[in-house]
Amino acid sequence: MDVHDLISDCLIHIFTFLTEEDLISASSVCQGELLWCSPVQGPLTGIVSDEQREVVITADSTGLIKTWQGQTGQEVASFSTGSPHSTLLQYNVNKNWFLTIGTNQGSVCTLADSALTKKSSVMVCDSFTVNILLVSPDKKWIMAGTKDNDDLSPKVIYTESLTSPAEDEDPLCQSVPIIGCQAAVFIPTQPARLAIIHHNEHPNNKVLSVFDVSIKKTKYKSEIQVQQVESFVLKLHTRSSDVHLQAKDSNCLVLAADQTLWVYSLKGALLASFEHHTMPISSICVDSFRVVTASRDLSLRVFTWRNDRDHGLTLVSRYHLLGGSHTMSRGFTHVACDYSSIVAATEGKDGKDVLKAYSFTS
Repeated sequence: MDVHDLISDCLIHIFTFLTEEDLISASSVCQGELLWCSPVQGPLTGIVSDEQREVVITADSTGLIKTWQGQTGQEVASFSTGSPHSTLLQYNVNKNWFLTIGTNQGSVCTLADSALTKKSSVMVCDSFTVNILLVSPDKKWIMAGTKDNDDLSPKVIYTESLTSPAEDEDPLCQSVPIIGCQAAVFIPTQPARLAIIHHNEHPNNKVLSVFDVSIKKTKYKSEIQVQQVESFVLKLHTRSSDVHLQAKDSNCLVLAADQTLWVYSLKGALLASFEHHTMPISSICVDSFRVVTASRDLSLRVFTWRNDRDHGLTLVSRYHLLGGSHTMSRGFTHVACDYSSIVAATEGKDGKDVLKAYSFTS
């Protein structure tokens, strides 16, 4: 991770982190060199980046979407959604750049290029915020839904009908046959396999269902098919909607709720569980090397994958990283990692969030 971004009130701060020493110990510190800082604007509600094109995309509380040149901080373009809450999803299709935005009115709007040219808009969950927005590994499908209504179903949308819409035709979309979506992830090693945590007929029970998404084309029409391939009840007895779900590969799902982390196979076998945090887990990051959890208890837990000869793939607890004192902070809110480093954000009681960085050394 060479460049990381941080939301802090009305400013964008872009830092490059320089390692001073081994940062595997919890108290080690990175020195942050400020590259640029944006002018003051409306409070930021979202930020994503495209490393390939070196573009930073922001959304503020007025619904204004902006693109910035990543190295210089120069504003490139802006687009108003009129939505005080925007969920951002940036992706590339055949070397073409797109940004799909979920709004609090329940619509999904797609823009093209960093100039933010509007391509399409479709209603997904009328009058409820689109706060789940994903793109499949093959980039053919967008999944959109809300966690705010237990009676609504998420939808899958054919990406081409958003990025290159036909005249006088609505985007091609299909409801997923579940209600009360709480979390979702596309399986990274499959072109279009979707795992969803949702409610069933018992309010306190949560179910994980897996679907394959495909398209059936005939001479006169195209039809999206959503076929369920697995479904099982989870051992989560929580009413909290703050459920986190990530996938390591085609047969391993990682989820977190309250203070607990679970690892499941795609068939529903519980591979491991951990309850190391004393307050709710606020964010998780999963890759092929490790899993990192961030919590409101102001700590990070680092786990590594291990292939056991008798039990197969499992997760092993490795490190406990402390993030400071609750005197100044309300806890960790976000975490991201790659093979060599971890970056996590803490929510400051004075309204100023702090970014903390750790690196792994061999």
